[in-house]
Amino acid sequence: MSSSTIGFICIGLMLLMLAIRIPIALTMAIAGFVGFAWIIAFDPAMAILESAPFETLTNYNFSPIPMFILMGVLASRSNMSNQLFSGARSLFGAWRGGISLAALMSCGIFSAISGSSVATAASMSRVALPEMRKHGYADSLATGTLAAGGTLGIMIPPSIALLLYALITEQSVGDMFMAGLIPGLLGLVLYCVTVTVLVRLKPELAQPGEATSLMQKLAGLKGLLPFTSVFVIIIGGIYLGLFTPTEAAAIGAFCTLMIAIQRGMRWTGFVDALKETLVTSAMIFFMILGAEIFGFFLSVSRISFELVEYVDALNLSPFMVLFAVLVLFMLLGCVMDSIAMLLLTVPVVFPLIQAAGFDPVWFGVVAVITVELGLITPPVGMNVFVIKAFAKDVPIGSIYKGVMPFVLSDLVRLALIIAFPVLALGLV
Repeated sequence: MSSSTIGFICIGLMLLMLAIRIPIALTMAIAGFVGFAWIIAFDPAMAILESAPFETLTNYNFSPIPMFILMGVLASRSNMSNQLFSGARSLFGAWRGGISLAALMSCGIFSAISGSSVATAASMSRVALPEMRKHGYADSLATGTLAAGGTLGIMIPPSIALLLYALITEQSVGDMFMAGLIPGLLGLVLYCVTVTVLVRLKPELAQPGEATSLMQKLAGLKGLLPFTSVFVIIIGGIYLGLFTPTEAAAIGAFCTLMIAIQRGMRWTGFVDALKETLVTSAMIFFMILGAEIFGFFLSVSRISFELVEYVDALNLSPFMVLFAVLVLFMLLGCVMDSIAMLLLTVPVVFPLIQAAGFDPVWFGVVAVITVELGLITPPVGMNVFVIKAFAKDVPIGSIYKGVMPFVLSDLVRLALIIAFPVLALGLV
């Protein structure tokens, strides 16, 4: 039996394990171990199990992950979202739909600190959802805005998804962060345009807000300053070469801690933040370890090479290959966690993208945007269920109805990035 045939059998085994709800990290590790032992031998497979955990968990390149997670946890637990939303809300004053716009702006800024879509959606929902419902916003618009706004956390740097993609494909983390900046901000702008169009076409969706004076708007801008400062320090430092992404993660975590202390965080809150960071980091590192073992199996099974040869024989155009990969990402993103999906699929499809001649940094941005779509599309949509936890009386169908205009907005952004790669590569 050829190694590629064994490889496809093991992938089938992995899909079966996923179907019976075995955790994705364990699934990748088991399939990788069985496949490697079947193709090579049992003893070398055991040697990988002995060495891979140590080599993976002591890899210096992975050290930014817990730091970026700590940034988001500190921001969430110190109630920074309250001041952030209050400051953004004062800027929009009496605009119809202004609270939705303030929520989107807050999500964009918060995501620049947290790097996590779920954390962004959860933190901002606690603050913005009661205000929108209090002021007569339609449930579909209120929940849809927050579910979509939360997805900005996966793209606007520092992004854990972009970081992991860079490490998997051996790209520069700094280049990936720079490439994600304009697409992330473009997503925020398009979301705001979507809300503006919706409330213009259907005024009953949102009520005008309370007018604010120029002094109130300036005070609101002052309230946003600490959060934007952390973002500028991280991205500006990386872009100017003042420090590495790893150093940027540590500096960003320290700056966020100082803001949290100034906002009233005490020792018990700090300890709780560390515990949550450790739990989340352990979960991600477990998935990375599973992907590492799975990667050894992929390398000996030659599945990726077989796929490249098969696609080459079909004489498909590069964009047809890209379209097929993105459809796969979109379908898997609907039912899988975004980070797990990237760790599972990128090692398989990346050789196809390279063979098609696409820029790997550009493809990383396109891939993350596509994964982002899965966070708000049926039948799962993780961010949708996060919002549902805060709006238990809102039917899940209403939330999905509310996010569909934002899904269309993301599709427009995806088309723009594909048509104009400079949007992603201009700062690289």
